[in-house]
Amino acid sequence: MNILVLGGSGNTGQCILNKLLWDNHNVKAVVRKNSSLPNFIKSHEKLTIIEGNVLGFTEQEIILLIQDCDVIVSSLGHNLTFKGMFCNPRLLVTQTLKKLSIAIQNKKTNNTVKILLMNSSGVQNRDLNEYISFSQKCIILLLKMLLPPHLDNEKAANFLRAEITSNNSKIEWVIIRPDSLIDENTASQYKAYLSPIRSAIFDAGKTSRINVAHFMSELISNTKLWEEWKGKMPVLYNKHYTKL
Repeated sequence: MNILVLGGSGNTGQCILNKLLWDNHNVKAVVRKNSSLPNFIKSHEKLTIIEGNVLGFTEQEIILLIQDCDVIVSSLGHNLTFKGMFCNPRLLVTQTLKKLSIAIQNKKTNNTVKILLMNSSGVQNRDLNEYISFSQKCIILLLKMLLPPHLDNEKAANFLRAEITSNNSKIEWVIIRPDSLIDENTASQYKAYLSPIRSAIFDAGKTSRINVAHFMSELISNTKLWEEWKGKMPVLYNKHYTKL
């Protein structure tokens, strides 16, 4: 498959790139200028690197970027610096998805594009009656007010869930909600749930970045798994960090 990866130079993005290339996909990666990638990824014959930011591309440039893509994977996120969290673009992920949606709708082919969005277990699926405690609601409200990245995650998920589902027939999507991200060298057992099984604030589990990459790759390659999770927001946990 031809896959576009956004945020490929981040910690999770590098795991995703490595897994997709290992699975022999053709991958285009949009990365920030002067980003560093390991040589074994950067030199891979099936990888094309595009330096820049989708928000800085023209609509025609984005159409050309996605023209031959079957799948778009986003692991975009805000740098954990004052500038990255509080300066523009404050809605980096949401605005990027909106520009991609317009380009997909306007491209000449009618092929469906799959979007896999990495999000957060702290974001609720508004299509479901997901229970969270009053105290967690209060903290999440504070996070939305004080930390733009959380608000961006919520708006990005709601954009895919509501607006694209209603208005863009060329897009199918899955929003992956890992719990607290950790680094592990190898993939381990993990499980996807329709909704959180523990509090993202007071009782967070763990999800390794390499397992996020593995789950995304499985969604892309396994038609049955894609049909199971299409239009949903699976919450991903490493198995040894769940209560079950």
